Amino acid sequence: MDVTAALGLGALVGLGVAMPLGAIGVLLLQTGVRRGFRVAAAGGLGVATVDLVYAVVAVLAGAAVAGALAGHERPVRVASALVLGAVAATGVLRWWRTRDRAAATSPAAGPDAVDPDAAPPDGGSPARAFAGFVALTAINPLTVVYFAAVVAGLADRLTSPGDRLAFVVGIGGASAAWQVGLGAVGAALGARVGPRARSALTLAGHGVVGALAVALALR
Repeated sequence: MDVTAALGLGALVGLGVAMPLGAIGVLLLQTGVRRGFRVAAAGGLGVATVDLVYAVVAVLAGAAVAGALAGHERPVRVASALVLGAVAATGVLRWWRTRDRAAATSPAAGPDAVDPDAAPPDGGSPARAFAGFVALTAINPLTVVYFAAVVAGLADRLTSPGDRLAFVVGIGGASAAWQVGLGAVGAALGARVGPRARSALTLAGHGVVGALAVALALR
């Protein structure tokens, strides 16, 4: 795989994590509404930093076990596809069960609703927003499981240090762009960000994960 393809693939994987709009995304929107773009962007970069660190961990672990997987690439790809498919299916099922409730709630609520009266973890400054969102994002271990499943499925393609570096950069860049974009939307539109838009983005994000699962299964 060339570096450009690895970068693009990493960006796709990063969007698969970033797009489903759960509690963290809602808090970023709230931060944009309440504190403005600078503080919300700092929070978004905190989320992306954790995604980047988890991606590095997954890639390093994947490189360490690549030799043990030699000759078993197909079963590993199928297992990885099953894991990702389960993640996507669970997300879609959750979306289906909560879509009507989400449409009826205020813009601060959603499938992973948080208390709309609770203050976002921004502390009023970019530095505190960054630290607060890092702490909130880091407690979700499913992110590193997701990255590990993808890396295991692509172990036979991410064969060089350059490929792996580009893959990780793509993940971090896509996550940062998306999270900062959420902060910008919150700052620009405020409470007008509706539940239907959040629901559509959530479904699209799970669709990206499902597409990755299909792509791995068919390789």
